[in-house]
Amino acid sequence: MHAGALAFFTIGLWATGAMPEHVTALLFMTLAVLLKVAPPGVAFAGFEATAMWLVFGGLIIGTVMQRTGLGERLAVAILPLFGASYTRALAGVAAVAVALAFVMPSTMGRIILLMPVILALADRMGFVEGRPGRTGMAVTLAITSFMVPCTILPANVPNMVLVGAAEALHGVTLTYGQYLKLHFPITGLLKAVCIVLAVRMLFRDRPVAPAPLPGRGPMSLDEKKLSVILAVALGFWVTDFLHGINAGWIGMAAGVACLLPGINLLPAPAFAKEVNFASTLYVAGILGLGTMVAQSGVGALVSGGLLSILPLQPGADFTNFVSLSASAALLALATTFPGVPAVMTPLATDLAAASGLPLLTVLMTQVIGFSTVILPYQAPPIVVALQLGRVRMGQAARVSLAVLVPTILLLVPLNYLWWRFLGYFPGP
Repeated sequence: MHAGALAFFTIGLWATGAMPEHVTALLFMTLAVLLKVAPPGVAFAGFEATAMWLVFGGLIIGTVMQRTGLGERLAVAILPLFGASYTRALAGVAAVAVALAFVMPSTMGRIILLMPVILALADRMGFVEGRPGRTGMAVTLAITSFMVPCTILPANVPNMVLVGAAEALHGVTLTYGQYLKLHFPITGLLKAVCIVLAVRMLFRDRPVAPAPLPGRGPMSLDEKKLSVILAVALGFWVTDFLHGINAGWIGMAAGVACLLPGINLLPAPAFAKEVNFASTLYVAGILGLGTMVAQSGVGALVSGGLLSILPLQPGADFTNFVSLSASAALLALATTFPGVPAVMTPLATDLAAASGLPLLTVLMTQVIGFSTVILPYQAPPIVVALQLGRVRMGQAARVSLAVLVPTILLLVPLNYLWWRFLGYFPGP
């Protein structure tokens, strides 16, 4: 299938870093149209997606936070909480990302809000552009912000797709507490520990004592303007369950507000020079690839192939648990994570019959799968975060693959024991 071949080619270029990411994105979109693998509306679908415009707004906000000094002011304020240790800083970044997920449902919104502050904090610790410590802090925020909130019911898109599909197709209603109790202790907290340890191992660095800052005095007018814009944006992000406005449009509105006459936090020359437009092309390419895969049937084909080889049999609970979790994780390589519950939830009844597991247990194994990032492109929020943090895909892939090892060897078996303790498997 031509779509599958083009997808494999594009993913390979992104994973290996053989050429700049935005060039690969442009090449994918061009080849998709020229070779008639996908119509322009599919190949360029990323430009219609809210995620791309959230990136655009986030790039503006990040640039303005640096220009006004607000990012550094916030970083200096929280630096004593993180301490002078690199390990403590990584743990602090992960803790803030997880804590914010409990009160702010939008993953994209959390990343847009936190990344400029984390980068300013890296600057204060002496981790300038290009230092491993800076990359490590940005990657920790990017991966933790997606992986761990998969265990908090309203805090990630795949979670909500699963909840909606389970209720619509199977009449299964998932509650917040039930979901959190099942997934957060191991797939959430322990995975966060694994992420921090993996980053600490792969991006070794040591903080440099920052030069004492001159007294900053009261906030400047520009800092006050930006604070108001961010406060309003945060209010809308936190209450998105009330008004239903997508996080992307909130971020875009905040970015545009910074450019308006009278506010003018980013003058036109600085906008043209300092905003990294290549990031938007990359995100558009990622999203266009996902749309092509979904509409071409590649995801369904991969799903059917996986299900035909799964060793499901009643009574083999551990084998069934591992097989279902692994199939969800592998399926995400073709569909990206939001597509996993959309493809697998309709199959849950058949999978339950083949495995002898309760329907609820089969549905919940998807969470193990879509919280397991093999390559960063699978999760659009991670892609967004990497672009805002100016981290290459290959650098983040090293972390995701490193976390995959303890996930398979430790977290999956522990999850099985925890689920059995909670009564999610038949028998004693």
